[in-house]
Amino acid sequence: MKITVKHILVALSLCAMLPICEAQTVVRRSSTATSNKNAQSGPTLRAQTQYGNHTSVATDAPWSRGIYRQIDLQKKNNRPLYFPEEVIDGQKNLFRLLMELVAGNEIKVYEYLDGREVFDEANEVQVEEMLERFHILYEVKAGRTAKRNTYIIEESDVPCNEVLSYYVKEHWVFDQQASVCRPVIVAICPVLHRVGDFGGEAVRYPMFWVKYDDIRDHLSQQYIMTDDMNNARNYTMDDYFTLRMFDGEIYKTQNLQNMSIVQLYPTPEAQDSARKVIEQQLRSFDKALWVTDPNAEVAEEPKKDDATTPADKATVKAEDKNEKSSTRSSRGTSTKVKSSKSKESKPKASKSSSSRSRSGGNAPVHSVRRTR
Repeated sequence: MKITVKHILVALSLCAMLPICEAQTVVRRSSTATSNKNAQSGPTLRAQTQYGNHTSVATDAPWSRGIYRQIDLQKKNNRPLYFPEEVIDGQKNLFRLLMELVAGNEIKVYEYLDGREVFDEANEVQVEEMLERFHILYEVKAGRTAKRNTYIIEESDVPCNEVLSYYVKEHWVFDQQASVCRPVIVAICPVLHRVGDFGGEAVRYPMFWVKYDDIRDHLSQQYIMTDDMNNARNYTMDDYFTLRMFDGEIYKTQNLQNMSIVQLYPTPEAQDSARKVIEQQLRSFDKALWVTDPNAEVAEEPKKDDATTPADKATVKAEDKNEKSSTRSSRGTSTKVKSSKSKESKPKASKSSSSRSRSGGNAPVHSVRRTR
């Protein structure tokens, strides 16, 4: 077989195409590896950019105040966090969502230390120990290490009906960039309410703290129904907390003594008064940052006596006259009482002045006495 110029050209063209096909194969593999890596790491880069570390408290803030609130799920505004009790069409309440993340080892939770919380590795909660402490049935799914174990919890074993409140730790921070005072939610703690074997009042058991930044991207994907009149799920759980749609009562403020309001004020009246004072301080702090202009004119509503037009004056006089002239007698009948102004007789014009006005000039007018 003779090798012609045509064969040589075909061979050269095939050799030139080989690097292109090989490069395309390499690009396709790297793309697949990147997608698998993102799928295993949890939230996507877009979710991390949108929701990650946006609620963290600035360390260089010139002013901040720590506030602890209790969210009672029996109140009407807080019911979206409790219902539905069971999973319905993929919808679940907040505690069931948290337990799924904890059991799947997707988030870290920390010990409840009552005002001395430090979210570091030393205070990290061991999931298996926490489940044993609160008597929650589980099944271990072993991982490579003990810290990477995941746990399977049946839906019926999740004690959603016993989690009747949440503790919320927040910081009110003065934002230098925006020049406003804004609240930032730092962490959330589910609280179990359990009655003893002999009945009585339920005892509260705080379970763990979870950082809000760690669960915010998951809350933003869970839609909730906030109104009985409108069944459309227009808000997410993240909107619920960010827009402060919950009704939370202050039970503690960060202080040097690390004492709650109940410890500082013994009577319920004093505790309610202290809560109102704290709420007023938080609302008025932002206004106190600004200095009012002394030259600014404040528009006030005109009073009755400050009527500017003659028509307004006449209206005010008529109203005053009606109020004084009508009274109610003891028998239920209205009697008219003449006002003091009506008793005063109007000055009568003299005859000379009246006749002078009729004549139209200042000429004297002789009066003739009428005789029979």
